[in-house]
Amino acid sequence: MEASGPEAANAGIEGSADPCSSAGSGYRLSVHQIVGGGKAADIILWKCRRATAGVIFGATIAWWLFEKSELSFLTICCDVLLILIVVQFIWVKISGLTPRPLPELVLSEEMVSNAAASFRVKVNNMLMIAHDITLGKDFRLFFQVVSVLWLLSVIGNFYSSVTLAYIGTIALVTVPALYHRHQEHVDRYAGMVHRNFSRHYKIVDENVISRLPRSFIRDKDD
Repeated sequence: MEASGPEAANAGIEGSADPCSSAGSGYRLSVHQIVGGGKAADIILWKCRRATAGVIFGATIAWWLFEKSELSFLTICCDVLLILIVVQFIWVKISGLTPRPLPELVLSEEMVSNAAASFRVKVNNMLMIAHDITLGKDFRLFFQVVSVLWLLSVIGNFYSSVTLAYIGTIALVTVPALYHRHQEHVDRYAGMVHRNFSRHYKIVDENVISRLPRSFIRDKDD
């Protein structure tokens, strides 16, 4: 008996059209796992409503300060720090309480080594991917990167960086939650769109590759 409704939503995405399945092995990831799990996933999926509302409120205030006040980033940061320092100073003087000492940050050598090793691996992987893209070894990935960069360039003509960051933040805390609620329907339509896109892309790819010089194709295969 197949799961439906909320059970299907919690089961995650399944099928060959699902980019989040584990190496095509049929293992299904839940939406909570896809967005990273932990406290951050709870906030993104509105399981901690107060924290999510706080993120939206804070992002809206920050966007209004940067976009509507027409003040520079440095000016706003200095003003906020100045207000916090003055308020903290006044509160200590009025209350007469001795502030508690700050806890000492302790990092073990093993933790630092693991973090450095993980960062090194990720940087090397990114450099290898960038190298393959610039050389055109993966034509499909090259086409996708060029398309995304062109799209971002067009969008950047109409919106400022602050507005784009604000839109991205709002989308981060709304799109996954909406997908989690309507996952079954979204997966069905996304699969149809994915199959249609793959079919059209295959036609374009074959036509482009067939028109390339033989020397370029041989270098690409090597």
